[in-house]
Order: sequence, then structure tokens, then C-alpha cells
Amino acid sequence: MANAISDLIRFLHRPTLRDATLVLAFDGWMDGGDVSTGTVQRLVDLLQAKPVVEIDPDSFYIYNFPGTMELAALFRPSIEIEDGLIKTIDLPTAKFFCHEAANLLLFLGKEPNLRWPTFAECTLAVIDVFQVRRILFVGSFGGSVPHTREPRLHVTCSDAEMLPEMEPYASRRTAYEGPGSFASYLMTRVRDTGARMATLAAEIPGYLQGPNPVCIEAVTRRLAKILQLPLDLAPLRAASTEWELAVTAAIEKDDDTSGKVREMEEAYDNELLRSGESEEPV
Repeated sequence: MANAISDLIRFLHRPTLRDATLVLAFDGWMDGGDVSTGTVQRLVDLLQAKPVVEIDPDSFYIYNFPGTMELAALFRPSIEIEDGLIKTIDLPTAKFFCHEAANLLLFLGKEPNLRWPTFAECTLAVIDVFQVRRILFVGSFGGSVPHTREPRLHVTCSDAEMLPEMEPYASRRTAYEGPGSFASYLMTRVRDTGARMATLAAEIPGYLQGPNPVCIEAVTRRLAKILQLPLDLAPLRAASTEWELAVTAAIEKDDDTSGKVREMEEAYDNELLRSGESEEPV
């Protein structure tokens, strides 16, 4: 490991893993509804995964950006002040967690603003140390899926052999041209390491803002099946049902929005009938 890279990585613990899986989540791009970070955070919590590696954030994140206050707010750390006293400041982090029994690494962090090649080198160095052979990134984007239906999962793979492996969990292969994510960049770098990488992007309701418990629960459930993790997801399911009922009740008060949602539901169901797929994942 080159000195420049090793100086940016701090190992907190070095468990012994073999042919491990790494699941990535990035705050920011492709984290609509908090599906990326929300899903992996729940895996960390459910598995009681322990932090093992930190990437030094100072070299990779912008803390201020010239322009309007609305634009600058996208980059500045969040703070909390209570009764005239400063309580917290939420600086960007990039941290790996480990659940050794499942041979699993989990990453939570903000997508880097700067030096993507160097951040990728840091990630690849961690992959090498822990002998990671499979990498999964979970993300999301706003689409035409109604909040009353399962999110559609779109898959992108670093090599063709992974596509059949992912088909039981992701109904569509990605076709896209446009602005890219760090995860997509990392995928182009992984191919030279011997590891394989797949992106699972959940298509979620584009008409809703804020955390989406239904989609977080659905993606967590599918990841648990891919990773063969026997997790108790009943609390997540209860929270998602409560959220869905509350959103539906609010939407029903707006005739225009409720009408559009019913159109989405009909289009979604008709597509399932034509394709012969099931809404419930395998």
C-alpha cells in the first residue's frame, strides 16, 4: 500500500475475512428517500456490526461552496444549538463496519466531492486487506413507482457473469446515460482487482420527499436474501406499513395527486401482468 494511501486510512480493528462481501452506501447522489444510507444503516444496527476502518474525510469533502445560501447549505456540516449552547456538528465521515460471522463489510459515508481516484484507491486498499471478492452498492432514484408498490430494482454489473446471479432480486438491467456516481466510477476500477461489483438501484416514488421507510424495508429485505442473513425485519415492516397508511391518507385529500397515484398503480400492475413477474421479490 503506497504511503500516500496508507496515511488516509485508519484501521480500528482487523478481523480475518475470506472471500468477503462489501455493501456500500453513499449519502448524497442516488440516496433519494434515504434508501442507500437507510438500508445499510439498518443492516449495521441489526447485525450490531463493529467499525473497523475510517477514511480520513479532510481530503475528499467540500465544506463550503461559493454561491447562494441554498447552494452552500448542500455542502456545509449540519449543527445543533440548544438554548444558546452548541451541541453537535455533523462532519462528513467514511467508515467501514464488519460482521465477522457473515463474512461481511458494510460502508457508510458521504459520496466524495473531490479526488475520486484517490478515494477509490483507499477503498480498493481496504478491499485488498479484507479479501473482498463481491461488492454491492445500493442506491435509489425517483421514478414512476407508486408508494403502495414494491420499488423496482435496476441492476448494473462489472462483468456479465454477475447478471444472472442478480436476476432473482433485480427485475431490470440498467440502461442509462447521464451524470454518474462515485459507485459507478468505482465499478470501473474494481474490474482489475479480481473482485466483482453490482449496483442495485431502487426506483422509488418521485413525487415524495424525505425518508421512505417502505423502500428502505423492501431493499433491506432483498439484501438480506442476497447475503443470506436471518434478520428479524418485523419492526421495519411495521414502520413501513404505518408510513404508507399515513402517506395514503394525506394523498387522498388531494384529488389531483391521488388520481396520478392511481394511474401509476394501474400502469405498474399492468406491467407485472404482461411480464409475468411477481411484486414480491424471490
